[in-house]
Amino acid sequence: MTWLITGGAGYIGAHVARAMTAAGERAVALDDLSSGLAERLPPEVPLVRGSVLDRPLLDRTLAEHGVTGVIHLAAKKQVGESVEQPLAYYEENVHGLVTLLGAVVDAGVGRLVFSSSAAVYGMPDVDLVTEQTPTEPINPYGETKLAGEWLVRATGRAHGLTTACLRYFNVAGAAEPELADTGIFNIIPMFFDALTRGEAPRIFGDDYPTPDGTCVRDYIHVRDLAEAHVAAARALAAGAPAEQGTAQEKPRTAGSDLTLDVGTGTGVSVREMAELVAEVTGRPEPAPRVVARRPGDPARVVASAERIRTELGWEPRFGVREMVASAWEGWLLRHPEARTPTA
Repeated sequence: MTWLITGGAGYIGAHVARAMTAAGERAVALDDLSSGLAERLPPEVPLVRGSVLDRPLLDRTLAEHGVTGVIHLAAKKQVGESVEQPLAYYEENVHGLVTLLGAVVDAGVGRLVFSSSAAVYGMPDVDLVTEQTPTEPINPYGETKLAGEWLVRATGRAHGLTTACLRYFNVAGAAEPELADTGIFNIIPMFFDALTRGEAPRIFGDDYPTPDGTCVRDYIHVRDLAEAHVAAARALAAGAPAEQGTAQEKPRTAGSDLTLDVGTGTGVSVREMAELVAEVTGRPEPAPRVVARRPGDPARVVASAERIRTELGWEPRFGVREMVASAWEGWLLRHPEARTPTA
């Protein structure tokens, strides 16, 4: 089999490409390099530069590389930006998926793994989120991911594709420093950035109904997330979900689908994360400062993650400290000035 990984040169995509090739799978990456880096890819993974909105390019890529399955990660993913630019998000995330699915169907590709998000749940008022928790996204980004799931499942039913939608929780860490996330949009790099500049990291609200008053989230190491993609891809290729690393006897029929939360089941508060970042980086000062809540931040979003364990036999292997430490090494690679505390 050959898997096309859209967004394959991105932070998550490159980890997936490496995990797939390490597992003995053939892969080709498609990326417009708007945020991806070609050098992240393993040498054995060819890069096709372009967009999922380019139908002729998709048709050529699927044919020339003999693609038999697709892992679709290419998307815009910043929540705040999606509120300011909803048309751009629907164009890239929804229209781009429609274009890709059209090419997949016409090429006879039979398997697709879709990158979704816990953002589809919005502000869940539950202790642990499951795949049955109501999906009520509160921003255009989450809306496009939920619409993407609908499109993937409907196309699977209509055209006999086996599909998997993986709902990521908070992704962090890096397999190697050069693969680290280069953006400063998530809590860990935001803390790193503040400490590097000698500023106090910000905590948005400390009056939530949680043990220490700050928001609680479920963090998943990007290496574990990449392995979840390998497990999902192999389950679709085998025609059945894996159980403890082996195929079940009951076959998965064409057009059937998996929808799985990818998290650890463990919650970490923002204050706990700030303390861990200070410990790992050796920067206890300046101490975090509390500012006003951000609109739309739920108090707690933590996955049950039981279904992915049952369906795929997948288990997370890395803890939060490993996420922070590996992310810090990646930060230092691109910000050497962070090695010397700001006076």
